[in-house]
Amino acid sequence: MTDGNWQAAVFSVLKRAGIRQVGYVPDAGHAHLIEAAHADGGVHAVVLTTEEEGVALAAGAWLGGQRAVLLMQSSGVGNTINMLSLPINCRMPFLTLVTMRGEWGEFNPWQVPMGSTTPDVLERSGVHVLRAERADEAAETVTAAASLAFDSCVPVAVLFSQRLIGAKVFVTAGREVRGATEAGSEARGAIQ
Repeated sequence: MTDGNWQAAVFSVLKRAGIRQVGYVPDAGHAHLIEAAHADGGVHAVVLTTEEEGVALAAGAWLGGQRAVLLMQSSGVGNTINMLSLPINCRMPFLTLVTMRGEWGEFNPWQVPMGSTTPDVLERSGVHVLRAERADEAAETVTAAASLAFDSCVPVAVLFSQRLIGAKVFVTAGREVRGATEAGSEARGAIQ
């Protein structure tokens, strides 16, 4: 399965699971899912100002008879910790897809601490954690996660490894550079 195909397959899984609302904080790793959600008339895509709003969005969707998913990056997981008590204490389903940073080929040292603790933080917060490392397991993992979340009314996160989504690179003066020693200041370039 090619890189773009796994993301299309994941969106198909979300549709089959009855997802009608997609909350997200903009993230290049979720770009295909975000674009697909906006293009699909049967899905309401909601841009959020912070990740914990997505937990509330999912709860409201459930109370209104719909299913939702939250798309976020691992660096945003810490923002959701207090709000995760909502689906846990109210026994509501919660599904989130998390693109990982701070792993495979990471150039930004600021991403490493949260990236390395994301699975543990989620598990200690009562969230069931599944992980997709390869393109050929992404859709199957999301299928299992959606079933667990919505059939058992529990919070579930799928972590998409940085190796799967592709390491971000630093771009300066029109060329890609990996690593801070070559890149210099982030203020002189852009992250893609």
